[in-house]
Order: sequence, then structure tokens, then C-alpha cells
Amino acid sequence: MRSITGRLAAVALVGLFVLTWRAHIDQDVVVAQTRKPVMVTRIYTGPDGQSRAEQIEMKLNAGGTAEMINATGVQFSSRPAAPVSDWHTGPMRQYVITLSGRAELEVGDGKKVAIGPGQINLIEDTTGKGHTTRNLEDRIVVTIPLADQTAKAGR
Repeated sequence: MRSITGRLAAVALVGLFVLTWRAHIDQDVVVAQTRKPVMVTRIYTGPDGQSRAEQIEMKLNAGGTAEMINATGVQFSSRPAAPVSDWHTGPMRQYVITLSGRAELEVGDGKKVAIGPGQINLIEDTTGKGHTTRNLEDRIVVTIPLADQTAKAGR
């Protein structure tokens, strides 16, 4: 009788462990599925030579981390409030991340992109008409030139 009771207790403990473990795994899946996405505004040149803007979601692994991106350096800059710039292309493929301040980009198709703190832009319009920039207030920006200078259409 004792061995049957002992076995039932062991089975019950293993069952409880499995149920608890399963609930823990399910909770991790829910957290991963509800994690806020990292959005990037991609500025690129269309086939007609006009710049375009699109929102893309950065691909993250289950831990919420993107793959390492090879860069050639990092530059911090302070940019004063200023009227709209002339049309210009990006000097290279680069991320431009606004840490503080506000600006507005206009792309070749007329779309205006509001820029604020935390905004991540992937500048890929290195050819064509380019874009304009208007710093609405002083901005602090980090620029990260990418080692891979090949634009990836449609990301």
C-alpha cells in the first residue's frame, strides 16, 4: 500500500512540475508576442529616382535582440534649429537616431516624416533627388554609418 501511495505522490509531483513548467513556457511566449516592436523609418530611392519613406519592423530574436549590425563608427552631433535644407542625398547608408529635439524630413514623393526622440531612421537614399531636413528645434543625433553599403530593397 505504501509503494502505491508513494508512486501516486511521485506521479502527482511530476505532473505538477510539468504543468508549472508548461505555464512558465506559455507565459514566456505571451511576453515575446506582446513585446513592443522596434520600428525604423527607411528612407530609400525608388526606381524613378525619388526618395520614399516606409516603416519597417526590425527583426528581433525571441530574446528581443536584433542581429549585430556591422558599422564603421559612431558619431554624435548637435544640430541647431534651422529652416528647411536643400534637397540632398544621404552620404552613405547609415542609421540616424534622434536622441532629443524634433525635425521633419520630406521625401521626393511629398511625404513628410516627423522626427522626435527615439526615432530611428535608416538612410538609404544615396542616389536620386534625396530628401530635405528641417530641424524644428535643437537636436542631438547619433549617426551610425553601416559597413554594408548595399541597399536592401523592400527589407
